[in-house]
Parts: sequence; C-alpha cells; structure tokens
Amino acid sequence: MDMDTLFTIARQAAEAAYAPYSRFRVGAALLAQDGTVFSGCNVENRSFGLTICAERSAVVQGVSAGHRSFRALAIAAPDSPVPVGPCGACRQVLSEFMAAEAPVFFGGSGPRRIDTTIGELYPYDSLHELAGTT
Repeated sequence: MDMDTLFTIARQAAEAAYAPYSRFRVGAALLAQDGTVFSGCNVENRSFGLTICAERSAVVQGVSAGHRSFRALAIAAPDSPVPVGPCGACRQVLSEFMAAEAPVFFGGSGPRRIDTTIGELYPYDSLHELAGTT
C-alpha cells in the first residue's frame, strides 16, 4: 500500500473523532505486516487523562484483531495548519509494535507532510537496542 493511500485513510478516520473539548480531531492508519489497515481516532473525555489518542486507538484495533507487528503509520490532524506528530505516550506504545525503521508520516490541513521513522521519533529505545534492531 502506498503512503498517500494510508494517509487518506488516516484523514477519513479523523472524521470519526470525538473531540468536543479540544475541537482537535486526529486520525491514524496503521499498516499491519499482512497488509491489513487498522484506523483509529482520538476519543476525548472530560477527565482529560482518560482520553485516547488516534495512534493508540489504531494499535488497540490491530492488537485486538491478533496482530503484533506493524510496518507503517500515517497520522492526520485536519484541524491543524501544520503537521502534528505523535505524543510521547503514543511513541512509547508504537515502539512496542513497530521496528525502529518503520515509516511514520504525519500531516495537518496543509500540503506539508513529515516523513520519518519510529527510531527517529523515539531514539535510544531500550526495547529495540536490547533486541539489536536499532
């Protein structure tokens, strides 16, 4: 699957976001090793700590379907004029299920998109270092 298609799926997922407090929708599309795509959106709660990000929502979908390894991630934040990367908690969770070289790309409402990897977003990850996959 090409990255533009994955980003389109992430943008569509953002439409389902529940963001009545921030009014900041985010969608994610996570590509499993077998080609299956799992999407997720942010789901806010008035107790902000109970909010779940789009990226973790997509991971939960994939893991619930029996997948444990993912090869690419797209994140769309259509309410932002600039690209918005995953938060620290999401980077930690993503590193559990993605190799350091796995591509991650994210964009906002504008044409600019950031293309990076899990390893660049979350350097010196002890899980990957101990496994020898840095």
